[in-house]
Formats: sequence, C-alpha cells, structure tokens
Amino acid sequence: MKQPDWFQAEAALQQIQVIGSDRNELVNIIGEAAGVNCIGIGTDAAVFTYDQLPQYAFKMYSDHALDKLNNEKQVYAQLQGLPYFPTYYGSGRNILVISYEPGDTLLECLEKGIPVPEQVMLDVDAAREAVRRIGLNPRDIHLKNVLLQNGRGKVLDVSEYIQEGDDHRWDHLVWAYHNIYPRIKGTPISPRMLQTIKWAYNQLDQANLKMEDLSKKANRLFSRFLK
Repeated sequence: MKQPDWFQAEAALQQIQVIGSDRNELVNIIGEAAGVNCIGIGTDAAVFTYDQLPQYAFKMYSDHALDKLNNEKQVYAQLQGLPYFPTYYGSGRNILVISYEPGDTLLECLEKGIPVPEQVMLDVDAAREAVRRIGLNPRDIHLKNVLLQNGRGKVLDVSEYIQEGDDHRWDHLVWAYHNIYPRIKGTPISPRMLQTIKWAYNQLDQANLKMEDLSKKANRLFSRFLK
C-alpha cells in the first residue's frame, strides 16, 4: 500500500520533541529540523509546517496529551466535508495531519488592528450548528481557534468536541463583538493589554456569573482600557 505524501515529513518531525506538563502551561519544543517551522504553540501540542509540503499542517502532541490526539482524530473523521474546518489527512503516533490554513487568528487580528467582518462570526455560528447536527459538542472556541480567511471564518482545534458541557466561551465572544469591538475595530491592541483583559475575564468567568451580570462587569472592565 502506497504511503501518503505527508509521510515525507515524518523523519524531520521526529527530530523534534514537544514536552508538556500537568500544569496546563504551554508546551516546550526541543530540537529542530531543516525545513520544519513552528507556527503555533498550545498547552497540549505545537503545530508545524514543512517547507517541502506547504499544503499540510502537522499538529504534534506531547506525550501528556496523546488522548487529545485520539479525540481530535475521531472528531475530524466526523467533520469531513464541512467547509468550516481544516481537512484531515491522517495521523502518526503523536502527529495529526491536517490542511494548512492561511490567515490571522482573531487574536492576531486584535493585535494587528485587522477589522473582523461580521461574516466571520456568522460562519462560526453556522459551524457550531453543523457540529451539533452530527452529534458533537462545539466547545473551546476562542480567539486563537478562529481564523480570518478571505473574509470568512475557519475554526481550528476540535479536540474537545466529544466532551460534554457548554463553556460559553463563544457566547461571550459574540457579546464582546457586538458590545465592545465597535469601539476598537481597526485599532491595534498590545499583547500585554490583551493578556491583562484575558486574566480579568477568567476571574469573572470562574465566578460562574450569569451572562447578564458578566456582561455588566465585562463592560466596566473593558471601558477602563478603551477610554
């Protein structure tokens, strides 16, 4: 049986180690290989491209998170054909292979002052509905997991879609888009300020406030930064 062409990157990728922790911190990357470029780092995995195969993205999981790889593989198998997500091509022991998707994440759009059209928000809403129709649970959708791509939205990282519960992260982002974003649209926001806002939001969210109360407190918080 002929191996898929993405196997050409396997030897180079295995020169790199992705080290995770039990403290929900960003993974560490050890080693390097010619033609391999890191384009993203998370708490479970790092994402790489390979110069000779630019159409692919290789998500390499730490040994701490191999269960997440299996979860994501199962989810992508069910998402095949939906235009809102990358295309799944296969996997190795600790690698998930998907289509490389160009574009800026919504977080990068905020940092760079790139306007985010409402169509992106509508696309994510449509993606969530499509996911629910096939019996999965669209959760963990946040600023780093949505791309602005040719004026449309593309959703990344589907590893939590087999988990139960609603983390409300997207609902809060939709509220912020309509109530906060018009005041800052097109204005670059420093990473330090965004990190501070994220920390403050997490404090509010952990208090398990109702959406109405969270909205009021978040509005006061953002107003302090956006005068």
